Amino acid sequence: MELEKTSKPDLKNWEKNLLQRFSQYKESGLKLDLTRGKPGTEQLDLANQMEGLLKGKMISLNGTDLRNYGGQDGIPEARKLGAEILGLSESEVICQDNSSLTLMYLYMLHAYYHGSQGPDTAWNSQGEVKFLAPVPGYDRHFAICEELGISMINVNMLDDGPDMDAVENLVRNDPMIKGMWCVPKYSNPTGCIYSEQVVDRIAALGKISGPHFRVIWDNAYGVHDLFDNPKELANVMDYCRRHGTEDNLILTASTSKITCAGAGISFLGASEKNLQHFRKRLEVMSIGPNKLNQQRHVLFLKNIEGVRAHMSRHAKILRPKFAMVQKHLEEGLGDKGMGSWHNPEGGYFVSFDSIPGLATEIIRLAGEAGVKLTPAGATYPYGKDPDDKNIRLAPTFPSVEDLDQAMQVFVTCVQLASVQSRL
Repeated sequence: MELEKTSKPDLKNWEKNLLQRFSQYKESGLKLDLTRGKPGTEQLDLANQMEGLLKGKMISLNGTDLRNYGGQDGIPEARKLGAEILGLSESEVICQDNSSLTLMYLYMLHAYYHGSQGPDTAWNSQGEVKFLAPVPGYDRHFAICEELGISMINVNMLDDGPDMDAVENLVRNDPMIKGMWCVPKYSNPTGCIYSEQVVDRIAALGKISGPHFRVIWDNAYGVHDLFDNPKELANVMDYCRRHGTEDNLILTASTSKITCAGAGISFLGASEKNLQHFRKRLEVMSIGPNKLNQQRHVLFLKNIEGVRAHMSRHAKILRPKFAMVQKHLEEGLGDKGMGSWHNPEGGYFVSFDSIPGLATEIIRLAGEAGVKLTPAGATYPYGKDPDDKNIRLAPTFPSVEDLDQAMQVFVTCVQLASVQSRL
């Protein structure tokens, strides 16, 4: 039954049935959580073989005692693994501790206060700093800008990446736009993969931007495919080399959703000139990363082929969960005109757009019925979705059985909010 074509008496009956179902959910005492994209326990168990790998392996092949201080760039074997994941050379990658978010935050601090290539390049000495934020996007990126007082400008996310006509126009006409956030493969939350043309245009931004512009290329889901023979993401550094914009690119990734979420290793990739300056921040804050954990990861994952084989085991666990989400969306909302959604081929999220103005109410209703969702507006800077329509669903952590229940509740809440709005 399509919402727009339903008569008022039928809407009233529909609402009555939905309220009855909603009341039953409330009385059942559900406590389900779809708020964050965390690996499920079964996924984490895939890395249990890492335990014990260090026995007799705490001295590296080149004689370095991995238990001691030093090795600020990370062990060579881990840097090589990061280079394979990011599509760079080993000399362009440093390996650190568990969080790529930490590296992004530190790099932004570095560029803002100290200068990406020396004090004369510090953003905060040049005026009001601005950053482009593809939306819907990743709330933790936005939080970094808020923390630093960097103004954010929304740019719409299209099916093949950010709206590059808008991006280029903004960058060309405002030298205080100092960078742009990117999640280029299985973008958070829409799941889109940047097209080759978009990657090329992003790589060329340094030719039209003001000085010291940085693309923060957060490739968090670069190996998180749900299916065999996935679409490939174009190598952005290759395009930067063609345009002569290598210094405008900062890449990050981690194993946090590959091995252990709180005990992975992270990578930052950049031109050797950029790394030379960034190392100064690392040398102040640390006497070296956890080299034992890096060694453990190298022994377990070995190389990019090992990473892909391991991630295929993740995909086997995750496919039924994403399929459950799509099943309920299609069956419950597919012909009703109550919203639209993405069907990603990888990553950790499903992006749902309700009828404009209803996301906050849908999330409130779901919470009352025992299903906790990411707050409305979380996928936009400052928590303000101008259309109040985007809802990020995170299906990875709950069991398939819990997802089945949670999605029944979610669909009911979407229907109820939509019918009541129509009435």
